Amino acid sequence: MYNRAVLHLDLDSFFVSVECLKNSDFIGKPLLIGGSSNRGVVASCSYEARRFGIHSAMPMKMARRLCPHAIILKGDMDSYSYHSKVVTDIIAEDAPIFEKASIDEFYLDLSGMDKYFGCLKWSVEMRKRIIDNSGLPISFGLSVNKLVSKVGTGEGKPNGEKAVPVGEEKNFLAPLSTKKIPGVGKEMYKKLSFMGVRSIKTLSEIPQRLLEREFGKSGRSLWNKANAIDNSPVVPYSEKKSISKERTFTEDTLDLQMIKSLLMRMVEELAFELRDSEKLCSCITVKIRYADFNTYTKQKRITYTANDHFLIDTTKELFNSLYERRQLIRLVGVRFSGLVHGKYQISLFEDSEKHIRLLQEMDQLRKRFGKDAVKLAHSIGRNHRLEHSGSLLAAKYNKGDK
Repeated sequence: MYNRAVLHLDLDSFFVSVECLKNSDFIGKPLLIGGSSNRGVVASCSYEARRFGIHSAMPMKMARRLCPHAIILKGDMDSYSYHSKVVTDIIAEDAPIFEKASIDEFYLDLSGMDKYFGCLKWSVEMRKRIIDNSGLPISFGLSVNKLVSKVGTGEGKPNGEKAVPVGEEKNFLAPLSTKKIPGVGKEMYKKLSFMGVRSIKTLSEIPQRLLEREFGKSGRSLWNKANAIDNSPVVPYSEKKSISKERTFTEDTLDLQMIKSLLMRMVEELAFELRDSEKLCSCITVKIRYADFNTYTKQKRITYTANDHFLIDTTKELFNSLYERRQLIRLVGVRFSGLVHGKYQISLFEDSEKHIRLLQEMDQLRKRFGKDAVKLAHSIGRNHRLEHSGSLLAAKYNKGDK
């Protein structure tokens, strides 16, 4: 019996599954979702395509070489968001507490349900209800915490179920590769392999102090995960509709260069906030308040994205079309709305692998040293009123940091 029970639900190859739902001719064929140009990357791929060694985030050019007869689709975020909402609504009808971790991933807290209904029975019926009502394949993992449940889902895929009995969490994880641990990326896996650590069992036996020495603060988290320890709660789902920033100047101004630089910095910060919370936006609004307090806004619907460059270009376009009075400006602002859950890279259907890696590295610097640690050149103004300065893609480290 589960005293604490966490169910993890994950839609299998979500983008591909939606495309197959829309067009049954794609079923059973190698299908790639992503940028069609040679510079694009694979956002998602079918299991048939994976047999050729293709995986998400792979350059499309390489995927084409591995499977020349693969079907390539650009992707449709509007459609994916719609089907995600369908599944979310089904879960919301019966789940006591649920967290929407991304556009295709959910955590449910079923604690106490064993006394009345049975956690596993309820989970099986919920999965069947989702499949029957959405037409989409989905897998689940059930255990005492979010970590083991998520790994369990991965082991149950595709379109399967995995329940880890109470007390068997460490035994379940032990034979698995360390790359199966959430948060262990390519570089960390390489370092662990170099240390001779390839299984979670071996990792769990390494002293915590040694891991902290090798990996810093993340070493403790790594040790906890290897030992199936995870006390993180299921955070009740609530959909944030928009995020915004605005600035009122101490003195009304006509310094358009400073204003535009400030707007670009706002966009950078908001775009980082989107990616950090794994969200995408579909509408941008720019706001201007003149010295006489007359306020004007202009907005534009866009394809779902969290791409700095695209958001900056659209914001510039809106400001240039909105600023017509040539009067002193008192306030400017920008708002992103129409938010949906979705990881940044899945929206970059036409971005290059180099661009994606650049922004990922910039985001890592921001997470480590603060949101002002690195900036794009066009968001750095020459005017002291911007309060912050920096250099092109150069991190503003504390002394001694390298």
